[in-house]
Amino acid sequence: MAYLSSFVWRTRHMVETSRLSATARSVRRDRLTYLSPWKLRRLETTLKQVLQNNVPGDIAEFGIALGGSAIILSQEATRHGRGFHGFDVFGMIPPPTSAKDGEKAKDRYKTIASRESRGIGGDLYYGYRDNLYDEVCSSFGKYGLAVDGSMVTLHKGLFEDTLPVAEIKKFAFAHIDCDWYDPVRFCLNSLADRISPGGVILIDDYHDYGGCRTATDEFLQVRSDFAFEDGENVILRRTGLNG
Repeated sequence: MAYLSSFVWRTRHMVETSRLSATARSVRRDRLTYLSPWKLRRLETTLKQVLQNNVPGDIAEFGIALGGSAIILSQEATRHGRGFHGFDVFGMIPPPTSAKDGEKAKDRYKTIASRESRGIGGDLYYGYRDNLYDEVCSSFGKYGLAVDGSMVTLHKGLFEDTLPVAEIKKFAFAHIDCDWYDPVRFCLNSLADRISPGGVILIDDYHDYGGCRTATDEFLQVRSDFAFEDGENVILRRTGLNG
């Protein structure tokens, strides 16, 4: 039975990988993303739908890590004349500080803080790297993307410091991949009114960390203009104007 489960997982993994874009397969080979093939597939198909529907606004990601999914988003954004904005501290992830995060998040951060976390394929964990921002910019360059503050901008610092001063009026698509309750809550509340009708917020960690799930559920309780679509990574699709 264990062998069968492993076989099913490997088969699904291969099928989903084959369905990814060439860029998505490449960033996985280059060990630039922690996202599974099925999460990347959902990210790509959802973004494609938003762009095909001509939903106005820029594309953003909150939580860049090594830049893999940001590269995918940037390529599609610039291809369609949209700006891409990536937000991250580009260093050690801040700790979970809310009681709503739960023990799993706290245990995970203990591993990270003790410098025992392993990177992709045995690489050095991204949070331990001395100059992560420059590494990410270099990776963007290898994919033909210039981080020049024009079409592609990376905002270095805490979300609460960088997002309020970023001159972005509307978002068509935002990927939130920042694990803990407080940053997810901040991003959702800050983005909500700037997501165009028909636009999407894609939440990575809803099924992984309780704090992320709680922040998302609380948001949905007061924002009836967002529809919830479950999946490996969940979709919040704006259906209209609040109230």
